[in-house]
Amino acid sequence: MPKDASKLLEGMRNSKAKWKRKDLIALYEGHGFMIQSGGKHDKVWHPDYPQLVTFLPRHKKLAVSYVGDAIKIIDQFSRLRNEREGKEND
Repeated sequence: MPKDASKLLEGMRNSKAKWKRKDLIALYEGHGFMIQSGGKHDKVWHPDYPQLVTFLPRHKKLAVSYVGDAIKIIDQFSRLRNEREGKEND
């Protein structure tokens, strides 16, 4: 994971306010997620964990709930990756 992505995640955990779409895109892409263009929202998903799916609106300013959702899905991704790495090391 790039250093920028971990700093973004840390910042979002500290305050969910005033983040922009470009920040969430950097966070998601920094953790290996893909962004698929859609209508008013883009689909965000991880190629290694297809069950991790969320949507990101195309607004520049975002509701705080989208930042909370991003934190939750990144946490889920981290848990799944750690579980997979633990099984591979057994």
